[in-house]
Amino acid sequence: MNDLEIIGLDYSYGREVKALDGVGFSVPSGSVVGLLGPNGSGKSTLIKNVFDLLESQAGTIAVGGSPHTTPEAKREAVYLSSNDYLPEFLTAAEYVAMMAGFYGLEVDREDAADLFSRFAMDGRYDDLIENFSHGMRKKTQLIVALLVRRRLTVIDETLNGVDLEALHLAEKELAGLRDEGRSVLLCTHDFPVLERIADEIVFLDHGRVVFNAPTAGLVDEYGSLERMVYGYLEAGER
Repeated sequence: MNDLEIIGLDYSYGREVKALDGVGFSVPSGSVVGLLGPNGSGKSTLIKNVFDLLESQAGTIAVGGSPHTTPEAKREAVYLSSNDYLPEFLTAAEYVAMMAGFYGLEVDREDAADLFSRFAMDGRYDDLIENFSHGMRKKTQLIVALLVRRRLTVIDETLNGVDLEALHLAEKELAGLRDEGRSVLLCTHDFPVLERIADEIVFLDHGRVVFNAPTAGLVDEYGSLERMVYGYLEAGER
């Protein structure tokens, strides 16, 4: 079964800028799918369409088999944005409780504090978010996703800017979600991370899917994801 299914998705900003042009791919249950593409390729627009933050103009999106605009679909997915704009007037504990409440969940304080400790934020669970660094806010977003454990986790470059130790732990935790039969759509330019944990790669350019294939096959063919991406860009195939 596919936790995310996108078919023929179009989106334009006004009459001149077509951000998505017939995009279609799926994220199977129990998988990590990497989303790649240069700036302006449509990645963030795609993700915002999935979460109904932008109204889709053509095509269909289903999360867990339900149309993406329905409450059923929205309960099945969690979105980690590329920015770190968290409510600074809340403590981390209050933010975690608020986010869990959106899904009708209550988070065990001990479990949450343990995750904060493992991500090198020991003793910071009751601190105000306004006192958190950029990296700490990013890690707080990730911890929330690990606590609510939805069917689909979508990460839009959230891991950029976190320390190496946290990145290593994040890889293990995301692999754990996959092992539980959940799925992850991971948007990042960290090619080695994708080579280690992504089962498939979707590469967008100018709002179209250029590559959609198993990671291992792309690495075998091109030598690395980095060579695949930069080789494509340097060839002027855009």
